[in-house]
This record gives sequence, structure tokens and C-alpha cells, in this order.
Amino acid sequence: MNFEQVIEELVGMRGTLACAIVDYESGMLLDGRSVGTIDLDILSIGNTEIMRAEIKSIALLHEKDGQDDEIEDMLITLGMYYYLLRPMKSYPGLFVFSVLDKSKANLALARRALRDADRHFKA
Repeated sequence: MNFEQVIEELVGMRGTLACAIVDYESGMLLDGRSVGTIDLDILSIGNTEIMRAEIKSIALLHEKDGQDDEIEDMLITLGMYYYLLRPMKSYPGLFVFSVLDKSKANLALARRALRDADRHFKA
């Protein structure tokens, strides 16, 4: 799968309102699609800051405790939406995020879809 195929597959899931692949080093939106008025550029910038902060926090913790662990995904819960962020293991430096309608989306399936998309991704 390439970027476009990953995005198309994820946006096609029930309850998914937006999906994007972002470079968290630069904050650049590489590819994305929104079903509606969600501004992917703004979300990419904000989610990049969240991803950077969490990666830095985890690295600092592991320096101190000597453990080796990594982020699988992160969930932000709003009143009407879930934001799901996942660093891509297949392409370090990138992450994928989805915006889900809480009333329609299946969170477990969305998490699995992000994981599977990462596994099948090829640059």
C-alpha cells in the first residue's frame, strides 16, 4: 500500500471523518482526506506537537528507568470525536491519525485498521 491507498482504506471505515499521514519531524501533511469541513492542516500541526511531546516524554522516562518501550497509539477523546494517532513503524518519522465520530465509529476496529495499514504500508 502507498499513502493514498492507506488513506482511502481508513477513510472508508464507518464513522471516520478524516485521516492523514504526517511527518512529525517537520509537521508536514504528506497525504490526507477529510469527509466534511475538518481542516487537516491545522490538525496536522496540533497532532505533530502532541506526537513530539509524547515521544520526548517516553524517551526521557526510559533514560531514567532503563526500560525500552514505544508508543503503539494515542487516543484523545472529545465530546463528539475520537482522535487516534499512531507512529508508523514501517516508516519512522511519520504518524497516521484518524478523526472518528464517537456515535458511529468502532474504536477497536479503528485501532486495528491503523495497525494493519502500518504493517502493509510500503513507501
